[in-house]
Amino acid sequence: MRPRKLRTKLTLWYVAVLAVLLALYIGLVFIFQYTVLTRQIYHDEVQDVETVEGLLYFDQQNVLHLREDYHSHPRSHLLIDRLMEVRDLSGNVLYRSDTLHGVSLGGPSMPEEGNGAFNERVVRMADGEHVFLISHLHGMQGRTVLIRLGYSLSLFRDRMEQFIGLLLVALPAGLLLAGFAGYAIAKRALQPMEEMAARAEQITASNLHDRLEVENEEDELGHMARVFNHLLERLEQAFEQLRRFTANAAHELRTPLASLRAVGEVALQEASTPEEYREAIGSILEETGRLNQTIEDLLLLAKAESTQPGEAQTSFAVPDLVHEVLNLLGVLIEERNVTVFEEYEEDVSLLVHADRSLVRIALINVIHNAIKFSPQRSPLKITYSSDTSHAQVSIHDSGPGITPENDQLVFERFFTDTSPATSTGHGSGLGLSIAKLVLERDRGSITFDGAVLHGAKCVIRLPLAVA
Repeated sequence: MRPRKLRTKLTLWYVAVLAVLLALYIGLVFIFQYTVLTRQIYHDEVQDVETVEGLLYFDQQNVLHLREDYHSHPRSHLLIDRLMEVRDLSGNVLYRSDTLHGVSLGGPSMPEEGNGAFNERVVRMADGEHVFLISHLHGMQGRTVLIRLGYSLSLFRDRMEQFIGLLLVALPAGLLLAGFAGYAIAKRALQPMEEMAARAEQITASNLHDRLEVENEEDELGHMARVFNHLLERLEQAFEQLRRFTANAAHELRTPLASLRAVGEVALQEASTPEEYREAIGSILEETGRLNQTIEDLLLLAKAESTQPGEAQTSFAVPDLVHEVLNLLGVLIEERNVTVFEEYEEDVSLLVHADRSLVRIALINVIHNAIKFSPQRSPLKITYSSDTSHAQVSIHDSGPGITPENDQLVFERFFTDTSPATSTGHGSGLGLSIAKLVLERDRGSITFDGAVLHGAKCVIRLPLAVA
């Protein structure tokens, strides 16, 4: 059963991480405290052994005794609670404290036990009690004895168990309080996100101009709000373009349809001669061709928009594609008596990487417009050049040119220049917009050189193919 709310997930993660950290902290504190106290016991035992060494003595019968008058005013209860056993080097017990109750302390002697240092270890007595034991060799009255002295760990371990138990009991209560605090903090931290979500739910297609409020642009929520606002801005622009496109497309389709209907109705209203019928049919065919061209351009535009960038990119030479387009438009070139000149810069690379079929469509639209608007018996100059990253094709015609205020508008859909200088003919107004769309899809560009004073110079740039 996974939590559904983000604040609950954050709280659980927070509590889980805190629990792990507290568990590690408790473990480290326990180990540190255990080590410190163990070292303290060892230090006390060493001091006690040094004290005991001065209290041991042999009587006249060579029996080892411990002077008890020293304990008339004991400085430490550890001296009273100690467990002590003294042996000779053969392992014979010379002295055993009453606290041992006749039980051996540490078992048989080990080789080199207590030689040169205070050997320490934990031993288990016959009754199951654990004792912290140190051993030390001591010379007295010409004899060497092994002194074993130990303290029971029962009380020490009971205290440590109480200590760790107290910490473990406090852990759930601390985690519970931390969980409530973490939930409150997560709720407060996510409150702006909930407000943004509520605001976003109110935004529909009719009010895409609304935006989310950005309280702090520097934090993550502010960054998310800014990204969402940019998304709304792009959606608003896309909806506006779609609205204009739909309106323009409806207008462009309605005009030839209305013309077709008008010509047909006029032709059927009264009897006409065969020449008049032929003229009416010619007008209908002309409008049908215009309508068909508009529909084909719309389909081509839809295809270009649906094609993913880089979907069908290949490497090809730009001049070869331009020659292919010129051959395709050969009839129009002959009809307009246009002379095509090609110019190459020296040592340039013209091998590009793009979608050849879409670039072909762009070149057809651009060159077709250049030929259509060129005067009779005029030149058309095509120049090839390149830089470090792009190949460039410049198409310079001798037509009426493009006014500075229209050098960007010509790329909008259904744009037509109604000035008398361009009365040679009008198309659907989609050719340059299609060319711009497909070239930008291939990381290219298309612009008109505003510095040209005579005619129009269209500059197309395409990315070079990597060797």
